[in-house]
Amino acid sequence: MLRFLAGEELRHYPRLRDTMFTDRARQFRERLGWAVNVDHNGWERDDYDTLNPTYVIWQLPDGSHGGSMRFLPTTGRTMVNEHFSNLSAGRRFSHPRVWECTRFCLADHAAPNVSALLMLGGAQLGVGLGLARAVGVFDARMVRIYRLLGWEPAVLGTEGKGAEAISLGLWEFSEEVRRRLARKSGISPEVAQLWFDRAFGHRKDLPAAG
Repeated sequence: MLRFLAGEELRHYPRLRDTMFTDRARQFRERLGWAVNVDHNGWERDDYDTLNPTYVIWQLPDGSHGGSMRFLPTTGRTMVNEHFSNLSAGRRFSHPRVWECTRFCLADHAAPNVSALLMLGGAQLGVGLGLARAVGVFDARMVRIYRLLGWEPAVLGTEGKGAEAISLGLWEFSEEVRRRLARKSGISPEVAQLWFDRAFGHRKDLPAAG
């Protein structure tokens, strides 16, 4: 199932939390060779995980992590503003309806449709919260995934070539996109909405739409 969890809620799901951060270490440091910090628990975490982000997580039946993404409002600290201004020609992103998406991660054993499930979760989050766009930096390996799923970003800037290229993109949230990704993932839009409502029905800190 899709989980929409604030960082402060992860303590209530220790198996999901632990396997998410260890899967991030495997993907980003071991498989991709990124210069990320891995702690004594074998977790990959950074400063942005301390800011109470919203995580979109595909949880497996045994309670472990199948894949995840991390979202932060651009009205606060973000990676795109603090580390990737070179890709935006110095433009800063700060708007309550624009959130940053980072740390797209798949478990080693993830099923083929988990990428679509995560993208559905991202689209559901955006539509559910009344957001306009997501902003994020992505590498060349993600281009094919976005194209196959039918939710390609508007590219604002790119550095590098071929497999070494990294780009800055904007994704537009819409009901059409949410329903398209539901078809791709094999999950009905009604079920995705139900999972979102269960997560956010009690939350009082939702951004205002409009």
